[in-house]
Amino acid sequence: MRQRVGAALAAAAALLALGGLATLVFWSDGMSQDTLNKPAPAGTVPIAVLGDSLSHAYQDSISFPPGTRERGGDFHAGTLQWTEALSRLRGNEIDMGPWVAWGRPGVVARARELVGLPAGRAPKKEDYLYNFANSGAACKNLNGGRFRQTPRLLALMKQAPDRWQHGVVVIRIGLNDWTWMLDLQSREPDAPQVSATAAFCVDQIRLAMEAILAEYPAMRIVLVGYVNEADDPVHFEEWRTAAATANIGRALAMFNARLRELAASTPQASFFDDFAWFNQRWGSRGPNGEPDYKTVTIGALKVGNTKGDAPRNALLDDQHPGLVWNVLWAQSMAQHLHGLGFPVTPISDQEVADLVASQIAQVKAPGS
Repeated sequence: MRQRVGAALAAAAALLALGGLATLVFWSDGMSQDTLNKPAPAGTVPIAVLGDSLSHAYQDSISFPPGTRERGGDFHAGTLQWTEALSRLRGNEIDMGPWVAWGRPGVVARARELVGLPAGRAPKKEDYLYNFANSGAACKNLNGGRFRQTPRLLALMKQAPDRWQHGVVVIRIGLNDWTWMLDLQSREPDAPQVSATAAFCVDQIRLAMEAILAEYPAMRIVLVGYVNEADDPVHFEEWRTAAATANIGRALAMFNARLRELAASTPQASFFDDFAWFNQRWGSRGPNGEPDYKTVTIGALKVGNTKGDAPRNALLDDQHPGLVWNVLWAQSMAQHLHGLGFPVTPISDQEVADLVASQIAQVKAPGS
């Protein structure tokens, strides 16, 4: 009797295992082979992205379903993230791949890898094919875990290797590791935990770079530095002393210096100074930590370092960069790529103003 029960249980376990394997094998990632095989437009610069919510497309209807809290709220339809802005302004010169609803849940992607199957992108999102950035990602997600980005991007690139012989990978990640320590930084900028976090992120970025360059030695890599999250409007009432301001600046300078050194030590890499970029446009706090920011003028629009979904605010209500921030950032990234020798035409201020105006015209919400 026991033998029959044991045999039955073993058979059931085998069937479950086979069923689970079949599920993994046939779990669709939502992308057709025709889409995957679509060649890059002739003469365009292939661009891939690794990162977090700063580079995850705002118009992703999977991550931000209609009727939920979409990026930009009432202004969602006209609110762009920087890759979306760059594609609209220079879509004839850069190529991030087709816009696709593609990917699998993280646990499914990881399980497929463990049995030797391709994982695809995780989590599933609607975005450009070669944009692997996802909201909530931290430095650990560059190379490991359920939502690992670098190995899966490389697996995708291997399916179209000619496309990537002279491309660009933008790596913009780390704020989810860094910003929760702002209060500690304001008191102890040299605290072991602060230094260890910076070292960990830089090391993970280095590993990602090494993996990419091992496969594509001519690839160019853009490392994006870190902004000062103390400049976020939600923090204006915090750290309003000269000492706290200096301490946060010291910790941030240490982190950016390590990343800059990594870029300088790698011939194929360059550093995009996001901290300097923000300060040039909106400025910074005063010497005693008081808000002392400038206003950016785009056409007839005045944009302050304020928070809200309307385009007159630098940041959205959920504290992500708003339309104007991202269009200006795309302009600067195009200039950076041009400076590296890529055939990307610099974006004029008039083009920036025209795109902002056209995006605002897509929404009719009060207080725009």
